[in-house]
Amino acid sequence: MQLPIYLDNHATTPCDPQVMEVMQPFFTKFFGNPSSRHHVFGAQAGEAIEVAREQVASLIVAAPKEIVFTGCATESNNLAIRGLIEASGKSHRHVITAATEHHSVLESCKHLERLGHQMTVLPVDRYGLVDLQKLQDAFRPETILVSIMMANNEIGTIAPIAEMAAITHERGALLHSDLAQATGKIPIDVKKLGVDLASIAAHKIYAPKGVGALYIRSSVPSIRLSAQMLGGGQERQMRSGTYNVPGIVGLGKAAQLCQELMKDEATRIERLRNLLFNSINEALPEVVLNGHPTQRLPGNLNISLPGIESEKILTAFRKEMAISSGAACTSASSEPSHVLRAIGLQKELIHCSLRFGIGRFNTEEEIIYAAKRLNEERQRIWKQN
Repeated sequence: MQLPIYLDNHATTPCDPQVMEVMQPFFTKFFGNPSSRHHVFGAQAGEAIEVAREQVASLIVAAPKEIVFTGCATESNNLAIRGLIEASGKSHRHVITAATEHHSVLESCKHLERLGHQMTVLPVDRYGLVDLQKLQDAFRPETILVSIMMANNEIGTIAPIAEMAAITHERGALLHSDLAQATGKIPIDVKKLGVDLASIAAHKIYAPKGVGALYIRSSVPSIRLSAQMLGGGQERQMRSGTYNVPGIVGLGKAAQLCQELMKDEATRIERLRNLLFNSINEALPEVVLNGHPTQRLPGNLNISLPGIESEKILTAFRKEMAISSGAACTSASSEPSHVLRAIGLQKELIHCSLRFGIGRFNTEEEIIYAAKRLNEERQRIWKQN
């Protein structure tokens, strides 16, 4: 075992060596611009993009034509939410979302609100789940979209998206789901779920950063999106910009690997997560589990250690172990986690929270070491106090 140990796979994942292998030729040998299809270099790059489109579509049981490549899941969320409202051409639209959504969803909705649209932010219970009755009650005649993530990036809770989609469609609206954390970790069939729009991030599934995708359901002809990136008209006029060919190829290969490995990988990772929690709980029975006890991502463990500020743990482990106390995209902020606040966690416990993200390359030896060191550090901090 080598130090430091990486246990922050919800923030980002390392590239799988097989992903790196398929990407490499597109930096040097097949470096053409896919928009230059009149010569072989551009044609080869264009063909590779379409293969990747098929691989991503297959992972979520979609059609290749329903996949639009973007720069990241944040961009996909913006394109889905802002793009839909802007394309509607009406000034007073209503969007429903949840208090535990990623900031790219919440900030997109707030932006629309500043433009004269309306938003409803639904509360969640102590597990991070939206009350389906409250969802039903939130609809208005002008409601056009519901945006609820499938798996939370901080506490790992998995939402009942299929039930939410059914309610949404009964009211004549569309459902968007941020699948950044769920993709590749749990089975996803967008048709069975009933989602109309869904966002994907490459760097959460062992592919490179700087690539994402947006699923747009083709069987709903009323879905029109106003492009947020203008220029050359790539991706059917929905996302202009020169293609990141190596990144897209990497996303495709990563999607293929997830499809092949997911079942066994989820079982192994969940076993490691349970081992970690049980080891911590044995030494500290008062540890608090944040999120749903069973309805959660296999590799997610979010806990609070009463009486021990997480910043002290993070500082002690800076060179030894990578874990976090909240979402990576907001870790520079001193504000308490909006997710933990939304589930009603006491302020003292929020400041004592730690998030472990267990992934493909973690070993049992690492998990045992992490639990041992956490318990040792906890005792050291207690003695100092």
